[in-house]
Amino acid sequence: MANPLKIPVLRWGKPYESLEVDEVKHFISGEAIAQVSQANGGIIGRDMRSAQRARDVLRQIPIGDLIEKMKTVADLYEKGTLPLGDGTQSPDDFAHQQSASTGLPEHMCQMNMTKNAFVLRNMGKILDCLTRGLNLDILTKGYGEEGRGVIVSYQAQAPVLSAVLPSNSPGVHTLWLPVIPLQLGLVLKPGPQEPWTPYRMVAAYTQAGIPPEVFGIYPGGAEAGAAVLEHCTRAMIFGGTATVERYKGNPRVQAHGPGFSKILLGDDEVDHWEKHLDLMAESIYINSGRGCINCSGIWASRHTKEIAAALAERLGPIEALPPEDPQAGLAAFTVPGQAKAVWGMIETDLKENGVTDMTAKFGPRLVERERCDYLRPMIVHCPSHEAAIAKKEYMFPFSTVVQCPEEQMLAAIGPTLVCTAITKNEQLIRKLSDAIHIDRLNIGPLPTTKLNWLQPHEGSIIDFLFRSRAYQVA
Repeated sequence: MANPLKIPVLRWGKPYESLEVDEVKHFISGEAIAQVSQANGGIIGRDMRSAQRARDVLRQIPIGDLIEKMKTVADLYEKGTLPLGDGTQSPDDFAHQQSASTGLPEHMCQMNMTKNAFVLRNMGKILDCLTRGLNLDILTKGYGEEGRGVIVSYQAQAPVLSAVLPSNSPGVHTLWLPVIPLQLGLVLKPGPQEPWTPYRMVAAYTQAGIPPEVFGIYPGGAEAGAAVLEHCTRAMIFGGTATVERYKGNPRVQAHGPGFSKILLGDDEVDHWEKHLDLMAESIYINSGRGCINCSGIWASRHTKEIAAALAERLGPIEALPPEDPQAGLAAFTVPGQAKAVWGMIETDLKENGVTDMTAKFGPRLVERERCDYLRPMIVHCPSHEAAIAKKEYMFPFSTVVQCPEEQMLAAIGPTLVCTAITKNEQLIRKLSDAIHIDRLNIGPLPTTKLNWLQPHEGSIIDFLFRSRAYQVA
């Protein structure tokens, strides 16, 4: 058995080994993969007094040069053997270790590596689109001429961005990748089962020539997460509905939670639902259903029982396979008792009159193993949008198929991160375009999981980190 890696806290680029460590264990064998030093609130508070230095250091490097370095970062992150704690890590090591601690199949970990590398390589195009073609030197100086002889000003609202990261979906890291090219430092509090991406990404950044003193990585418990949020004036956090509600209206915190993403079949297209079955199944199942962009509800005015039955036939038989199997499509629940608790909530909602588990005939959904559990794909039919389960989202391939009149859909669907509307009805499209509770809108047969990286994924990071203001020079 190999000795576990010893991974330190990173305090503005300097490693720090604490007396308190957390063991990251393999979800099947229970073997310790890494011993991760833990940061406390006091350390984080002291370090954040020096946060302005990260901004000052990065402003010495032109944004164009930083963007060019991102291509090297992408190559190192995706293909390089990089330092990690008291050892090294190859790309294969990374996929194996991330899979072993998060439960995500190895090929999905590799897919997320490819996704992150793509964003890094295309950072120039992405920032050009996010800033609507702004001369990026204006972000460095704080003001400049945009054209028409008018001075514009964009003021950074923080010297660093902090992020309290999750363990369940490595793909969310794309949200903070633009920060360094925008000349702001990074302060990351990794999820307890997923320290791998932050450390590997920072190693790639520094090997590519980004100054190490602009990075802080602070693993730890709830105290560390609270300190990162308290001491940084711009922060991201990932969590459940309660987390989103807690920070709602707080300009300092961008909270990312469940997506409640949906597919709506308009009355003009619903009779052709069968030709969209692949799209629906992909939206539910890809990445083991763990993303906020995975579809958690399909809404239509008719044919809902047939749609649910067809999706159940497609997804219901899928079994849990070992993480190294290239056909594995389900991620394990590695936190003890979590899958069982989720299943208990679902069982309660299934007792509601008329609600039907369409996948029940394909065997038990909860699969309990010695050190982990799985939830197999689940399709639930709801004869009405009033059913409690129609408003739920879970961290596995789960979707309701909801019967609802088209004219009631927009009022009934609730907050929706991604809405794919399969319709050519111009009146409905106008209403969808005006709906302020829909974040990303796809018109036509596009999977909810298909992203365009040249558009904001979930709230514009430019609007969050910079403030446009009036600026005049006599």
